[in-house]
Amino acid sequence: MTGSFTGWTLDALGRDLRSGAATATGLLGRALASIDPSLNAFATVDAEGAAAAARVLDEELAAGRDRGPLHGVPVGVKDVIDVAGLPTGMGSAHFDGHVADGDAACVTRLREAGAVIVGKTTTHEFAYGASGDTAVNGPSRNPHDPSRISGGSSGGSAVAVAAGMVPLALGTDTGGSVRIPAALCGVAGFKPAYDAVPTGGVFPLSVSFDHVGVLAATAADCRTAYRALTRRPHDVPVPPGDLRVARIEGVPVADEVADAVRRLVPDAPTEHVDLRALRRVFAAIQDSEAYDVHAERVAVAPELYQRVTLDRLRRAERVPGWRYVRACRERARLAEEAAELLRRYDVLALPTVPITAPEIGQGECELGPVQPALLSMTCAWNVLGLPALSVPAGTAGGLPVGLQLVTAAGREDRLFAFAERIAP
Repeated sequence: MTGSFTGWTLDALGRDLRSGAATATGLLGRALASIDPSLNAFATVDAEGAAAAARVLDEELAAGRDRGPLHGVPVGVKDVIDVAGLPTGMGSAHFDGHVADGDAACVTRLREAGAVIVGKTTTHEFAYGASGDTAVNGPSRNPHDPSRISGGSSGGSAVAVAAGMVPLALGTDTGGSVRIPAALCGVAGFKPAYDAVPTGGVFPLSVSFDHVGVLAATAADCRTAYRALTRRPHDVPVPPGDLRVARIEGVPVADEVADAVRRLVPDAPTEHVDLRALRRVFAAIQDSEAYDVHAERVAVAPELYQRVTLDRLRRAERVPGWRYVRACRERARLAEEAAELLRRYDVLALPTVPITAPEIGQGECELGPVQPALLSMTCAWNVLGLPALSVPAGTAGGLPVGLQLVTAAGREDRLFAFAERIAP
């Protein structure tokens, strides 16, 4: 975990660029030299295209054109997000050889902000899994222990940031796919409110829950990227005084994870949220919508899927229509309950993941099956479409733990303000 960008923030990189101590071309060189193939963070590296973009950005800065805090910054992009001229492989043999015709809307915004696209990061096949260990190009590996999962489905993006290969990466988050790998790899990951960042050009998993998110070393860097992606240059003022914070319970959590999180919010009152009910709603809607995306591929070429993915899709095929309809109705009721809670509190705090990173291929953990455990504390906020941020919360048994912070849409700056207050 000693890549060229380990310990660097976007602010520090920006100062070096603007002082002349660094160049976009030089930063790209550092990124390319830091890519460790053994961790499998990148599915595709575009050294030539990135070099051409970096040269232009250096020329612009020299001529006095500054695109903002992402100008010249190397960025990884998850391999379910289109980047013009690069493969979008989805981690699947179904898309072997597929090359994107154009940029996804979020990539267009990154380029407008001056980011340099280094390449495409490894994804769990079709983003349909929380472990990051199922893809045609193999698992992305946790930099803290390569025998363990990165988390998913944006595992490659988290690994690339955690190992210092790039200072920033894009991911997608349908049930926790930015926040889970951020927590397990020890970086920050932010899922904005639903539809805050456009999803055009992003391969869908579940259109009701799909979000574009960002991963970086710190919450402040996530905020910087979020502003660029939403074209919001300024903060919304945070009210003076203490922010009202509640600690959320609702599903089992490993003791050492709970202890690490409790140390960061020791005085917060405890509230119960029905995370199990939200998980049931999530499963019914996500599985129905995922099967809608894949039905024809399952029928025509099932052998091209990884076995785990195909098994999930076969189960999704059997979700009855009434369960989907009921879940949509239940979702509305649970959203009103959450809104009432967020009228009383500014920020909700809970573990991002109730366990630390299991070993690759491990099916069971102390809380039961691994996949449901990974999603148990994150998918609720996709169902509700609320902004959610995972920040490092120390370690347990030598492995990273994440603290998840949730707020109401429009209060994102309160979320980042609180994250800054508790940062080590």
